[in-house]
Amino acid sequence: MKKLIPAYIRVPLIFFIIFGAMEYFIDSGDRPAFIKYPMITVFLFVFLFLLIAIEITISAIDNITYQLLTKEQKAKLEAESKLPIKQKEWYKNLMQKLTKTEPIENEASVLLNHDYDGIKELDNNLPPWWVYLFYGCIGFAAIYLVRFEIMGGDNQEMELQKELAQAKIDVAEYMKTAPDLMDEKTVTLLTEPADLATGKEIFATNCAACHRADGGGQIGPNLTDDNWVLGGGIKNIFHTINSGGRDGKGMIAWKGTLKPKEIQKVASYILSLKGSNPIDAKGPEGEVWVDETK
Repeated sequence: MKKLIPAYIRVPLIFFIIFGAMEYFIDSGDRPAFIKYPMITVFLFVFLFLLIAIEITISAIDNITYQLLTKEQKAKLEAESKLPIKQKEWYKNLMQKLTKTEPIENEASVLLNHDYDGIKELDNNLPPWWVYLFYGCIGFAAIYLVRFEIMGGDNQEMELQKELAQAKIDVAEYMKTAPDLMDEKTVTLLTEPADLATGKEIFATNCAACHRADGGGQIGPNLTDDNWVLGGGIKNIFHTINSGGRDGKGMIAWKGTLKPKEIQKVASYILSLKGSNPIDAKGPEGEVWVDETK
């Protein structure tokens, strides 16, 4: 890969692959992950610096290795066209500015008077790229200190608590309008003719066997009067249909058969039957229910 793709293409390519993967796998909502989560930006910059550092180190090693070659070996590489871009003049100048390395022929000028079993030490300057990274880390630490310790910026725990609180609000708002997540606390009465017509069809298919097609009551109670065994109103009726009636003698729970939106429609239809006075209706059962919310 290194021979096929130059470093100035390889480094950005690897960087943006990692950047794209992080943006894809991290759920950051409507904002990019590197903006919503600043530590991701820090990671990306550190990763980029490491990539550049690795390439510079490899280039420096290649240059040193090349300098150590004999004239015959260099000529052979040139003849085989194997000299990479690293040996071009402009690239050498760039690497020199980034690394400040001494040519191998000047090694004696930076050689320290240290000798460990024949191993000698060079007094090379720190590479500028490393120095800049070091200063950048100091600058970041100063900004981080001011932002979070002095100005009281949110730490990760605070951010989590705020996001959890916002998530609860978002879920509550969604529950108000999500038909398949509706329950007896969020259900509302429907009055549109189309909704009541659908409720009537559901009632005729599933409820008429016990309550009669006109709601007058048979095995089940009369649904057209003011008396209710388990309470009237849209919320109570929704709960009764969804969870079932009295244990052992009430109707079954329909939540496994009907969707919440369908239960809402049939409950609304049942309330529309009030006062219809069907012929031979069953007598009142339960207690008169009064809507105290009005």
